[in-house]
Amino acid sequence: MDFDLTEEQSLLKDSVERLLADRYDFEARKRHGQHPEGFSPEMWRAYAEQGLLGVPFAEEEGGIGGGPVETMIVMEALGGALALEPYLATVVLAGGLMRHAASAEQRAAWLPELIAGETRYALAHHERQARYDLHDVGVSARRDGAGYVLEGEKSLVLHGDSADRLIVSARTAGGRRDRGGIGLFLVDAKAEGVSRRGYPTQDGQRAAEIALSSVRIGPDAVLGAPEDGLPAIERVVDEAIAALCAEAVGAMDRMHRLTVEYLKTRKQFGTPIGAFQVLQHRAADMFIALEQARSMAFLATMMAGEADAQERSRAISGAKVQIGRSGRVVGQGAVQLHGGVGVTMEYSVGHYFKRVTMIDALFGDADHHLARVARMGGLIAA
Repeated sequence: MDFDLTEEQSLLKDSVERLLADRYDFEARKRHGQHPEGFSPEMWRAYAEQGLLGVPFAEEEGGIGGGPVETMIVMEALGGALALEPYLATVVLAGGLMRHAASAEQRAAWLPELIAGETRYALAHHERQARYDLHDVGVSARRDGAGYVLEGEKSLVLHGDSADRLIVSARTAGGRRDRGGIGLFLVDAKAEGVSRRGYPTQDGQRAAEIALSSVRIGPDAVLGAPEDGLPAIERVVDEAIAALCAEAVGAMDRMHRLTVEYLKTRKQFGTPIGAFQVLQHRAADMFIALEQARSMAFLATMMAGEADAQERSRAISGAKVQIGRSGRVVGQGAVQLHGGVGVTMEYSVGHYFKRVTMIDALFGDADHHLARVARMGGLIAA
């Protein structure tokens, strides 16, 4: 199987890596995190200028016509830089729902501002009681003439406090855990009845709790069929997991490089600690875990566009299991081989470990996805 990048993909990789190398070292990241929005609006504009916000969108819609491989390239680079900007929230999650659920007219109206970096989006889907069940939706969407009225609360909305618009999942019919009867609605984040409480997450990112009280939505803000939004949500979450796998690989690769460099320069008893065989073995274990994660991230990327939902989900879940396990091996190894400095706020390794730990938890941790693979393989009862 050919894993070589095309000329265009190599140019994209070089471009994004050069941008981040020039403008996103760890000290810059700390400054960006102190911005009221939790990231750098200047860097967001730079992403737009380089076309990164248009990577997965069709050329006729203003994008570059990329696919999962191009998204993987960008996300791996962002993971290596430990970037804080809402690329996953806006481009992968919200943008993915626009690609899969919005009409051509809606995409023509909404995508240009997203691709230009002028409007940021967030997906408001998760609810407190749902855990990892995407079909568990309690927010209601009640018919009101030609439109709808939304009521309820959403939790852990990634970058929801700085988003200009929200794509909200809400139940138009059925019971709270029914697979049918879930719609998708575009909501202005400043609309009457929308309240947001933003907060930092453990990895330096941002999230929000969002309450919807009698929020009125016109018919032009409904994405797709108002009772059949779940398949699009499931597909986009699979794509997001594939993107997160790539981001995690970028973070793990950086942790391994930092650790090897530290082993070569840190001296004990007048000798670089990398000369001690037991530490070499630990670094080798980290490298093996990293390469296993990289291989499974490739698989997730290749399967992200699979039309067969079950085959796609099985591969994506398998990749998520390996990413979670490799992240622990690489992260724990990096922190322990660095000694006390590895857990300080001033040094980057601990921050990388926090990010890969949060990636493990997003959209289901390794244990959840292992059970999911077992169910799809008939190994345990559904």
